[in-house]
Amino acid sequence: MIFLQAAAAPTAEQIQQRQDSIRAGAQHMIAYAKSDPDGFWQLFVDKIIHFGLQVLAALLIFVIGILLIRWVKNILQRVFTRRKTEPTIASFVSSFVSISLTVLLVVISISTLGVNTTSLAALLAAGGMAIGMALSGTVQNFAGGIMLLAFKPFKAGDFIEAQGTSGKVVEVNITATKILTVDNRVVILPNGALSNGVINNYNGRPLRRVEWSVSVSYGVDAAKCKEAISAILNSDRRVLQADTDMKTLYKELNISAYQLSTVNYRMDAIPAPFVALKSLNENDITFVVRVWVRSDDYWPVYFDIQERFYTELPPQGFTFAYPHVDVTMSAN
Repeated sequence: MIFLQAAAAPTAEQIQQRQDSIRAGAQHMIAYAKSDPDGFWQLFVDKIIHFGLQVLAALLIFVIGILLIRWVKNILQRVFTRRKTEPTIASFVSSFVSISLTVLLVVISISTLGVNTTSLAALLAAGGMAIGMALSGTVQNFAGGIMLLAFKPFKAGDFIEAQGTSGKVVEVNITATKILTVDNRVVILPNGALSNGVINNYNGRPLRRVEWSVSVSYGVDAAKCKEAISAILNSDRRVLQADTDMKTLYKELNISAYQLSTVNYRMDAIPAPFVALKSLNENDITFVVRVWVRSDDYWPVYFDIQERFYTELPPQGFTFAYPHVDVTMSAN
């Protein structure tokens, strides 16, 4: 509203007042030139020299300012490169700083010429407010993108679940995130809602724990069943053991020292594969099985070991239970 008022066309009365003021000034100047020609020309030369000095000062300030802005941009680029900042956020910060400093430099240069910049500042503020109100949703997504790129809850290539959608992150830009679902659909999530919601990152850590529940019939030897399950686990090279060399493992996974210093990222040792009798149910007994694997091996190990349980345990006498009812018929 303020912006519209500031940009409104002047009325006919205002135009007439300006014309009268200009006419009166011209008449006064002509009268002064006739009455004192030497004084008039001396004043004219002084004004020209003064204005020329102002223009020279404004140009000098502008050139020095441009050089300083380039210097600041180079410093920012070196800092971002040294800290390996996300390219998107580095580009945005550099552009934002450059544009802001350039606008400030133009205002200072204009004020050096003696022009009142109060109206210009008010016009810029009103225009910025109007643009901000019109693009409120975009600004929210923009701020969300800055948060995501700064704190990195996920990166391109991670499999995440957020906003009711799960899939592989294929692109993270300043306003939206693109996710490729398992059925090959591309879902675009606005960064504003994404940054304020729950994000489940399945690749957030280099190692993950896999768990199965194995239910067998009553009457089996629990100790031997645990041994058979453990034998299946230990025969798979993808299952990490308690004697795993962590330094070699992290080097293989290309995990940096900075990542290893963050909370809950580093593990000093791998727990041994775990098998225990979990519960005694109505029709069966259930063993809980837990192992640690590389994050990329999670689903292959889960499905392969599950299939081996089904195919290798029954031949050893460990049959799977199923709901059933024993009916006893009386001869009477």
